[in-house]
Amino acid sequence: MYFWFTVFAGLALLCVALLGTASPYFGEECAYILASLKLGFRLLKYKTCKPFYSVLDCFLDAVKRHPGKVFLHFEGREYTYGDMDTQSNKVARALQAEARLKEGDAVALFLANEPSFVWIWLGLAKLGCPAALLNFNIRSKSLLHCFSCCGAKVLIASHELQDALEEVLPTLREQGISVYLMSETCSIQGINTLSDKISQASDLPLSRDLRANVNIRSTALYIYTSGTTGLPKAAVVTHERIWAASFIQAVCGVTSEDIFYINLPLYHSAGFLIGMIGGMERGLTIVLRRKFSASQFWDDCRKYNVTVMQYIGETMRYLCNTPKKDGEKNHKVRIAIGNGIRTDIWSEFLNRFGDIKVRELYAATEGNIGFINYTSKIGAVGRVNFVQKFFFPYALIKFDTEKEEPVRNSEGLCIEAAVGETGLLVGRVTKRSPFVGYAGNQQQTEKKRLRDVMKKGDLYFNSGDLLRFDDMKFVYFQDRVGDTFRWKGENVATSEVADALTMANCIFEANVYGVKVEGHEGRIGMAAVTLKEGEEFDCLHTYKQVVNYLPAYARPRFIRIQPCLEMTGTFKMKKVKLVEEGFNPAHIEDPLYFLDAEKRMYVPLTEDIYRAIARRDIKL
Repeated sequence: MYFWFTVFAGLALLCVALLGTASPYFGEECAYILASLKLGFRLLKYKTCKPFYSVLDCFLDAVKRHPGKVFLHFEGREYTYGDMDTQSNKVARALQAEARLKEGDAVALFLANEPSFVWIWLGLAKLGCPAALLNFNIRSKSLLHCFSCCGAKVLIASHELQDALEEVLPTLREQGISVYLMSETCSIQGINTLSDKISQASDLPLSRDLRANVNIRSTALYIYTSGTTGLPKAAVVTHERIWAASFIQAVCGVTSEDIFYINLPLYHSAGFLIGMIGGMERGLTIVLRRKFSASQFWDDCRKYNVTVMQYIGETMRYLCNTPKKDGEKNHKVRIAIGNGIRTDIWSEFLNRFGDIKVRELYAATEGNIGFINYTSKIGAVGRVNFVQKFFFPYALIKFDTEKEEPVRNSEGLCIEAAVGETGLLVGRVTKRSPFVGYAGNQQQTEKKRLRDVMKKGDLYFNSGDLLRFDDMKFVYFQDRVGDTFRWKGENVATSEVADALTMANCIFEANVYGVKVEGHEGRIGMAAVTLKEGEEFDCLHTYKQVVNYLPAYARPRFIRIQPCLEMTGTFKMKKVKLVEEGFNPAHIEDPLYFLDAEKRMYVPLTEDIYRAIARRDIKL
């Protein structure tokens, strides 16, 4: 195997040398190709070895090598690799006894960022049980939907989420779901305590026979994505995908000596797969926070000697918006891994906080193609690389944004976008780069499949994202298509928001979309609505509806009252013109309303409020 690695690496580097010795990125290109090939052969080894070698096994090997090494810093406490191992043994044995879990049983985790999240996942992995990572912001209908997607019969929740559990408890009890709370006591009938059972359980190691049938293609996780329409969808994450995501740290130059800072939610791919699982693969130390804090970020970095940080575009902007202080470059952070950073914020971040290698990446939880900007070229999400394209074929195709569909030629095939032209990214579905789809949602899975792309009968994954390749082979993210926008680092499904709005007693129809706000990443929620006959807009009741049914990032901050909603010939609501018009009351004749969090109601959107938003006097 290593002979073939040497051969492939030699050929790849020869091709690079022939194609681009004059390129200023030649050295970085070579390093990336060598690292990618090395990791690719590792993954091939894991695919074929018996018994199957999982990330859990990698973690257990790290426990053997350095049981006393700190794995996790959390709120002033340290947890070593040995601590995490013994605690996860206790979790596994408690769940065996209490919930009668066995290999293959899915378990939903409704947990905040805390050490128990990690050792519960490790305990489930030791039993061969896939975990569904529920967003702890969701409530009511969305929570029940997400839970039912994965087919779990067990739900484990953080103590502070007890109120959210109580809301859906009657339905869960009807369905015979076992509900566990991470607490020593609970007086609510139908909710079992788990912390007390874990503390009393044995910490003896478990036999790997308990997960004997787990292999590279087995489901390891369900991670939820809003996708293009409807309620969140449960993306099926296999053990192969876990391994691939864990390698991102290695490609970015992270080593076992690094200290990795996670302040993103663990229910997302970035925090859990790239951050936590990647840390297990590297055998490093992790600093975990409950949530991001711009004011405490650099103090944490200095306190724990952090060398690698994670980010999303919003967190970088928050850091750059903090008041300037002396000694801002006095830290040890050398690498930042994430996505969604704006070009101007990227430059400002480097100017203020020092020469940090920003590794901007593009990927999707369920997707089969991704990019990493291994050159630190500001603004790019990656680079076209012939080795990557050989192993994981993809294409950038022309896309009609009005019709929201690919442009096809006279033969019915898609047309590749030209260099410099914005197009839809699609990844060819192969054995090496599969698209597994969504649990319990064949309809949405099929919507992400695109056929007859480059030739008749082929099959591609539709990313739903518009990108651009420039003449220097750099890749730039442009926008999203379909009925999803991104705000506060979260994907928002417009139909879910529309469903919540139309439950208000005054609203007949709702067309939800995202609009840009100067100085902010992503798009904030806005809705054009029509009212029921004879009704006036109920500012208070509508506010209560969105607050009760939607997480904060999904609540439409602006509402536009229209006499009717404009439709396409196929009865799809038109959004393009509405998005372009935005929310400026000086240019819109329709009544406009703004969600005022302090007054706890929607209020008329005046030009004074509009100017205050533009000045950032009003926080969104």
